[in-house]
Amino acid sequence: MFDKLYLEYEEYLTTRERKPIKITLPDGTVKEGESWETTPYTIANGISSGLANDSVVSKVDGALWDLDRPLEKDCSLQLLNFNSKEGKEVFWHSTAHILGEAMERRYGGCLCYGPPIDGGFYYDMAMGEEQSVCEADYAGVETIMKGIVKEKQTFQRLVMTKEDLLEMFKYNEYKVRIIKNKVQTPTTTVYRCGPLIDLCRGPHVRNTGKIKTLKVTKNSSTYWEGNCEAESLQRIYGVSFPDNKLMKEWKIFQEEAAKRDHRKIGLQQELFFFHEQSAGSCFWLPKGTIIFNTLQKWIQSEYHKRGFQEVITPNMYNTKLWETSGHLPHYAENMFSFDVEKEKYALKPMNCPGHCLLFAHRPRSWRELPLRFADFGVLHRNELSGALSGLTRVRRFQQDDAHIFCTTEQIVDEIRGCLDFLRAVYGALGFDYELELSTRPAKFLGEVEVWMMRRADSNRLWMSSVHLGS
Repeated sequence: MFDKLYLEYEEYLTTRERKPIKITLPDGTVKEGESWETTPYTIANGISSGLANDSVVSKVDGALWDLDRPLEKDCSLQLLNFNSKEGKEVFWHSTAHILGEAMERRYGGCLCYGPPIDGGFYYDMAMGEEQSVCEADYAGVETIMKGIVKEKQTFQRLVMTKEDLLEMFKYNEYKVRIIKNKVQTPTTTVYRCGPLIDLCRGPHVRNTGKIKTLKVTKNSSTYWEGNCEAESLQRIYGVSFPDNKLMKEWKIFQEEAAKRDHRKIGLQQELFFFHEQSAGSCFWLPKGTIIFNTLQKWIQSEYHKRGFQEVITPNMYNTKLWETSGHLPHYAENMFSFDVEKEKYALKPMNCPGHCLLFAHRPRSWRELPLRFADFGVLHRNELSGALSGLTRVRRFQQDDAHIFCTTEQIVDEIRGCLDFLRAVYGALGFDYELELSTRPAKFLGEVEVWMMRRADSNRLWMSSVHLGS
């Protein structure tokens, strides 16, 4: 089916009227081109072969665009290399497709999701109960991937209808689910490299030969779309680079990071440890407990300085509370729940609803506002076993959690105080940080008028926070 549809696409391209177009580069330079003929790669190559070779992907009028995809009209053009954030994501996404092709050859299962992530990529595959991935498989998978790279398979982009997609992927029930549940438009794209045809928005590198060095790094078990009641999948992680020097630097960094692994240090210095009998829950040894308590007393004192009142709230609640708060439909799978006298209860994964109960337990006067609650209670979240990672990803934890109840007129001062609090604590600990501004989501609480009223305040606070962060 792909070959037939791709041939039709190529024939369609020949029918498009060729017109002169102007391509504007970031420095203001304007290049001449021809619609439906000139590509970002031809523009790059016309400037220099080195630029063309280093380019991973392009941006056309601000949208990511394959280097070999024809330009359609007058546009702005930006060429991105591996050093850019988006360049890395495209590079690693393309390598994920190479991994997917290798996994199909090696295991013959059904591919699921294969995205780029921070520091590399992964691909999930449904293999059946009798098959699994182990560390001994890594070398074999890498050998297949390197063979795919050597073949310099071209990434071919094709727009397909939802009906054709369902027919093409009918052998893979997971892709069918994605098409039915995630594809909300009449058409979407697939990409082909070699024998692999994958449902994908793209874009990708020009061909698999752009991946100069790669490595399979680890594997784990996971669940379909993170749902512990769904099918179990096998996940393989990897990393890749456009030159060997970057891979050598990455390996050195990994070796140094292993030496500083807090899990290893925790055991060596008898601070804390983890045990399979309570996975994801830390055992604090006497020395570690001293450090924990010292840090907690310090942060408590910082809260007290800023007018927060410390409270203690229950560890478990009837799940009706989270139905009322709206958390349950979105968070149920991440909660430890159980039956108590024919009622469903759960361990709290956050303090928000409990603090609302605390606030609402009696009538409040406006004179009490702003009211600031701080809570250091224990929280539990049902993280997947494959996602657990030392103290950075756990199932049982304590955090300096707080909520502020205030009037709309007090919001600006309270947010300013929070930003100052952030700066003081992170500064004392020597941490650098980045801030991202969250605006009104599609599903929001409160009145639109209040959101609109505070938009200018948010912009002013944002500029203030950027100054604080610098």
